[in-house]
Amino acid sequence: MVKFSVLVAVYNAEKYLKRCLDSLSQQTLKDIQVICVDDASTDNSSLILKEHARRDSRFFVLSLDQNYGPGHARNAAMQYVEGEYVCFVDSDDWLDCETLEKAYSVFVDYPCTDCVLFDVIYHYDDASKDCHYPMEPFDVKSGYDAFCDSLTWKIHGVYAVRSTIQKQYPYDETCRIYSDDNTTRIHYYVSREVRRTSGIYYYYQNPSSVTHRASTSQYDYLIANRSMKCQLLSLGVSLDIINIYENVMWLNVVDLYMFYYLHRRKNSLEENRYGMSIIYESWKNIEYKKLTPLNRYKFGYNPLPGHWKLFRLEEECYFFLKRLFRRCH
Repeated sequence: MVKFSVLVAVYNAEKYLKRCLDSLSQQTLKDIQVICVDDASTDNSSLILKEHARRDSRFFVLSLDQNYGPGHARNAAMQYVEGEYVCFVDSDDWLDCETLEKAYSVFVDYPCTDCVLFDVIYHYDDASKDCHYPMEPFDVKSGYDAFCDSLTWKIHGVYAVRSTIQKQYPYDETCRIYSDDNTTRIHYYVSREVRRTSGIYYYYQNPSSVTHRASTSQYDYLIANRSMKCQLLSLGVSLDIINIYENVMWLNVVDLYMFYYLHRRKNSLEENRYGMSIIYESWKNIEYKKLTPLNRYKFGYNPLPGHWKLFRLEEECYFFLKRLFRRCH
């Protein structure tokens, strides 16, 4: 059996793709499989993938007929997975040459471990700004603790997982972006143990990526949140998990209102209406009684259930005062 399968979703990544693919070819763990999915690229990505696969038989290229997004592309790749463990590498990111070998060693040394987090380094065009993901050191976490920590980003979502878990809980395709966070959290939750490795994943901070642009797609984070809650309910998780996640969802509603407040003058009327409709749906469906007292009663965070216009007035005043305060200091 192949030890590791690596999923690489590719869309118009010709500028960075060779760096990514070379890092996988150069892994010290040789018994690997790399499944590259060309998500209907319009640049030279397809040619680069096919040339690399011609030179390295461990690479397999799958081409999609239209652009679906990374979640769908990774799920399409899963039907070809042969590895005992699986991970993704984004097409503009890359791995240190020992990363997969180090992750594999953790799985072998600790048979109850189901997920292994990589050591993530944020890489910038100005390399002097490179830095590690700010995660407190740990040896092992329960799946429950890893799930809770992932909700507030105490731990990141760049990891390897047993392929049996990945196949049982595929990538959430609710949204083109952000839904993959849901899958990560489910994988953590169902894990017996979650550990980490010193193997490095270089996470390129691409200024042109969707997650680094102020676009209306960021409202989709709330849609992904609602999908996550449905998945948790279907898993029959404990009430304390639901309560924790309800509060996370609510804080995201407030954060996205702030995004709307800061960017509405730059966006079109149609874009603003779309964003506000997403915020409204999430506000309407928040279970008020599950929120902590701080999230119920603090100015700027009180949902004021049943009073949408009053809630909007509260948010407008709150973010106006925050902006005014910053200017005064």
